[in-house]
Amino acid sequence: MKPVAVFQHTEVGTPGTVVPILDDLGVRTQVIRVDQGEPVPENPEVFSGLVLMGGYMGVYDPFPWINQEIELIRRANELGMPVAGHCLGSQILAVALGAKVEKNHRAEIGWQSIQTENNLFSDAWWQRKPGEELLTFQWHSDTFSLPPGAVRIATNRTCENQAFVVNDLHIGMQSHFEMTPALVEAYVAKNGAFLKREREAGNPSVSSENEMFSNISERTAGLTDVLRRVYQRWVQGLKN
Repeated sequence: MKPVAVFQHTEVGTPGTVVPILDDLGVRTQVIRVDQGEPVPENPEVFSGLVLMGGYMGVYDPFPWINQEIELIRRANELGMPVAGHCLGSQILAVALGAKVEKNHRAEIGWQSIQTENNLFSDAWWQRKPGEELLTFQWHSDTFSLPPGAVRIATNRTCENQAFVVNDLHIGMQSHFEMTPALVEAYVAKNGAFLKREREAGNPSVSSENEMFSNISERTAGLTDVLRRVYQRWVQGLKN
């Protein structure tokens, strides 16, 4: 099978556990380092699926590669090729499929819970009971609307649209389920000023720095378990 393309947009925003999970599922990957100037391919047919990671930038920022990824996703969608988006990647996916992205009423940073929705797609992708809480790692200020035909599969009080699926094929997740202990440390080290500023502003949806590292091995293992279940479903749609 052709490899899955994994797009990395920043030095800190690595694929984390995505590549090991796909490896375990017998799927080859090709990491495309957009942050190091690697070009966005024009033809999706050399891949079996696309995965887009996060980044500090917004989907409407004037980076040429953002529009190039949007066009690539649209071509992949025409081919029935699955796309998965994490954080910024979910917002790029949403825009590519006809939705909009805007500022959320407040940022979410650190360990936050989301709730699974009560529908068949939520059951199939999360493999959890409706309304069950999932602990996630968040680091975002923007939020996506739902693309036409999308089904929301997770929500919370701070950010209504937390995850969606389209055609039981594509999935967008606002959360960073790919985190490892080292990645959490890197996020805090790189973006600590934003964290401090939001804490000082009294944002209730921001973890303290101490909480960021509390039970970190157990918490990130929980993220990996959730993400493995998601990708077990996602790889069923890969193109040969």
